[in-house]
Amino acid sequence: MFDTYAEKKFLLKQLVKRDLTSKYKDSVLGIAWSFLNPLLIMIVFTAIFSMLFGRQIDNYPVYFLSGRVIYDFYKSATQGAMTSVKGNSSILKKIYVPKYMFTVSKICYEFINFLISFIILFGVMFVTGAQFHLTTIFAVIPLFFLIVLIFGVGLILAVSNTYFTDVEHLYGVFALILMYASALFYPMEIVPVTVQKLFTLNPIYCAITSFRECVVYGLIPNMSTVAYLAVFAFTTLGIGIILFNIYNKKLALEL
Repeated sequence: MFDTYAEKKFLLKQLVKRDLTSKYKDSVLGIAWSFLNPLLIMIVFTAIFSMLFGRQIDNYPVYFLSGRVIYDFYKSATQGAMTSVKGNSSILKKIYVPKYMFTVSKICYEFINFLISFIILFGVMFVTGAQFHLTTIFAVIPLFFLIVLIFGVGLILAVSNTYFTDVEHLYGVFALILMYASALFYPMEIVPVTVQKLFTLNPIYCAITSFRECVVYGLIPNMSTVAYLAVFAFTTLGIGIILFNIYNKKLALEL
């Protein structure tokens, strides 16, 4: 069952549809929360941190939101992937379903939310009078490598969390550290030079910086930064695929 491409495609659509409908099932505003959530977060952070960094950063709301949408996509997609196999144990115990399909569906679901957040970003850019640049089209480059990275991390976490429940709690702490190490709401110039070099090793910081260069500053992304992100992303994906293949048959025994 679910061995052919057509069957897997159908399964993926149904899983994504299930996630979309279940999330907003009992909500009065429904899918509108996908628009409101990033907007409300931006308003709160802008109100708090614009007093500290507003003079150092032009159009702070756009600066913050352009980083936040990237970080939120990574965090939500990887956390969803982490619990994807374990969270569907009842299905996996009854019928054969390729386990990675649950991981893929969670990432696809979060990608849809990510696309919705783009509407908010461009809306804020319009309202605040930010300039729209032709270089925005180049943003697909860091976004592509970000997605590759998410799939790799997602597969690794899906396997790890099935064997070790503590991974879920530890990853929450890691995600928080990652947020502060990605220059979401402050300018990089306030960080000591030695620490700045460490930040450049953070692939999420690289994705955010490259994305901002294209969308906010009208620049072509730095090729060395993109190259580092690409190598890191595909290496992680390779590790994730190998790890998932090794433990694929054993996962059912741990559920």
